[in-house]
Amino acid sequence: MKFDGTTQVAIIGAGPTGVELAVALTQAGIPFLLFDAGQLGHTITWWPKHTRFFSTAERIAMPGLPMNVYDQQHPTNDDYLAYLRGVVQQFGIQVHAYEPVQSVVRTPQGDFQLTTTSKDITRNYQARFVVLATGGMAMPRLLDIPGENLPHVSHYLHDPHEYFQQELLVVGGRNSAVEYALRCWRAGARVTLSYRKPELRTSSIKPALMQDLETVIRDGKLRFLPGTVPVEITAQEVRLAKTDEQGLALEGEITRLPFDFVLLCTGYQADMSLFRQLGIELLGVEQAPRYDPASMETNLEGIFVLGTAAGGSQSKFTHFIETSHVHVPRIVAAIQARLK
Repeated sequence: MKFDGTTQVAIIGAGPTGVELAVALTQAGIPFLLFDAGQLGHTITWWPKHTRFFSTAERIAMPGLPMNVYDQQHPTNDDYLAYLRGVVQQFGIQVHAYEPVQSVVRTPQGDFQLTTTSKDITRNYQARFVVLATGGMAMPRLLDIPGENLPHVSHYLHDPHEYFQQELLVVGGRNSAVEYALRCWRAGARVTLSYRKPELRTSSIKPALMQDLETVIRDGKLRFLPGTVPVEITAQEVRLAKTDEQGLALEGEITRLPFDFVLLCTGYQADMSLFRQLGIELLGVEQAPRYDPASMETNLEGIFVLGTAAGGSQSKFTHFIETSHVHVPRIVAAIQARLK
């Protein structure tokens, strides 16, 4: 078979950690190819504009590559995307953007064949090692209720301005739901926040956000409906059921409320399809891959996991950008040892 590219390392995922590994491999003189189904830093691009990281700049910057923020505050997603672009340009890294990897199979020689598609063109690449840096937030976690796919329902906040003077239901009870509810209210939306538990868990919400929300609710500027969960969405209204202590819908009492838009902040799931295709062992409800923490190599020789993908679909996040920096030197060291 003729290959469109042959290399030592194929990195699947051009997010922060994928780029960080690309920089490290460049510095080590190890050839690689970097693929992404979307653009560089794709997941960060669908955050609403001017969303600030909870981490500070020095924690999410790559080692040895400082990130400067003009106001010395927590960087925004726009700041970080500009930083990623600058790093890629500085090191001459070519991102195979909008080229999703459809399959990875081991060849009879022990290497791996990657098949991609881009604009209806199929390409094949060969690599000795594969690093899966596919992230932990590839798709929304669905409620699987009628009406969830209606055009006025979204799992992403694009711009709070869209909801100016509109009745908006925000569903969720963690940082994103709280932040989005507050931002949309400040943009002029009439906001109702629904949360399935009897009260918000302060341990899951940043203190400044929690204090802000409590003040706005206390002043009657934002309506809060604890112990409720949507069970059906129509073009004009949402049917909300009461819940038990575990947040599960109870039979019986249903409240019908009119809303113009619904924003479902119910979390996200990792795309583990390539892991499954390769036969990598996935553990527990979160489907986290089995790997050796010393090298980040999975149970399949030659396949490594990098970044938040190491946690699968995390219910309580322990893998972040700032906690994943340590993965990079472990992977580079393991690959260098095999190349000797």
